[in-house]
Amino acid sequence: MVQTVSSKDNSNSFFTKTLDRIKSKEARVAVVGLGYVGLPLVLTLFKKGFSVIGFDVDSQKIVQLKNGTSYIRNIPEDEVIALSKSEKFVCGANPALLSEADAILLCVPTPLTKNREPDMSFIVATTEAIKDHLKPGQLIVLESTTYPGTTEEVVTPILEKSGLKSGVDFFLAYSPEREDPGNATFSTAVIPKVVGADDDKSRALAQELYSQLVPGVVMVSSTRTAEAVKLTENIFRSTNIALVNELKLVFSRMGIDIWEVIEAAKSKPFGFMPFYPGPGLGGHCIPIDPFYLTWKAREYNIATRFVELAGEINTSMPLYVITRLQEELDLRQKKGLNGAKILLVGLAYKKNVDDSRESPSLVIFDLLRKRNVTVSFYDPFIPYIPTTREHPELAGVKSISWSKEILSGYDAAVICTDHDDVDYELLAASVPLVIDTRNATRFLKEKKNVAKA
Repeated sequence: MVQTVSSKDNSNSFFTKTLDRIKSKEARVAVVGLGYVGLPLVLTLFKKGFSVIGFDVDSQKIVQLKNGTSYIRNIPEDEVIALSKSEKFVCGANPALLSEADAILLCVPTPLTKNREPDMSFIVATTEAIKDHLKPGQLIVLESTTYPGTTEEVVTPILEKSGLKSGVDFFLAYSPEREDPGNATFSTAVIPKVVGADDDKSRALAQELYSQLVPGVVMVSSTRTAEAVKLTENIFRSTNIALVNELKLVFSRMGIDIWEVIEAAKSKPFGFMPFYPGPGLGGHCIPIDPFYLTWKAREYNIATRFVELAGEINTSMPLYVITRLQEELDLRQKKGLNGAKILLVGLAYKKNVDDSRESPSLVIFDLLRKRNVTVSFYDPFIPYIPTTREHPELAGVKSISWSKEILSGYDAAVICTDHDDVDYELLAASVPLVIDTRNATRFLKEKKNVAKA
């Protein structure tokens, strides 16, 4: 239903009422998307004294939260139990819940299409749902990583179809998530937040809300600027990882260990920051975010050559790992990949997490299967491969049991993720060949059958 646009006096009233409710923590804050970003945000809001509404279209997540079950390994069960028992928390899959909120924070996925273009379907669908229940005075904040201009060009027009006007009847801001799953040092509540908005009232409301949650709020002039900040942070990481990946290729041919080089270089107290090579990029941000900028830059006839080159290098790393595996099998066992039995150690995109989104392990798994290789995986935190858009045929494959008897049945093992909770000594003692892409075997005394990739 289209609502009537309010007068200037009413606009000031909407703003003042919402601001007062945020300051007094009487405001109800809804979080849309209860995954690796949304659930930690829900818990932070709850611990800071806000009443929280959790919304997700995944009914399984809703059931687990109501039962006090944590579905993310690094979030303690007791925190979710306390949340589920409190009268200050409700959750559900009905968008009508959002009409009860004073502020709505969007933490929905922003993947890429098969053509490496931004997939805005989750943002659009969520914004349409909010629009149908939008009420005057609400603060809407997009946290999903996206290209500069998304809030202004995609979110604003949809919400204004309600008949309410941004910056007048409702308020809109962008604040990029900065989650690092599995990082015990930097949780949601201690990481400064960047916040941008396109009008003063929206900016003031968003600043007040986030200042209640984190120790520092960095205000920028617009939603576009805030969107660009997030891309810059992750492109910085992507390009530096690409650099050390390329150096790994060069130094390896020279008989130089890139890991030893980095360890020595990082002793310099200025002018150097260590980044580490691997089998490719994974996670919800670094493999995806650079392509959001390159896509948007084409609209301005700008070529992002440096960013795209970094993407090419990082994307090529799974093939390099397979090449090294093939070389070592031929050298040490006089056999090829065809018909070999290979174990991938680690499915998660990084150590000590249960998150396999965009994991290079999945790419390596798929490429090996296409070469007539029998492939299995072991991951202490991921019991089976979840359904993914890129590798649907791998869904449901189960992790093997970890024992010397089972390990000894493989021709080679590839360490794709350096989880701490893995017995690498047993692995090296059981499997004839170990390809280490993460330097996980650096502390082993006996490494004659270990090769790096």
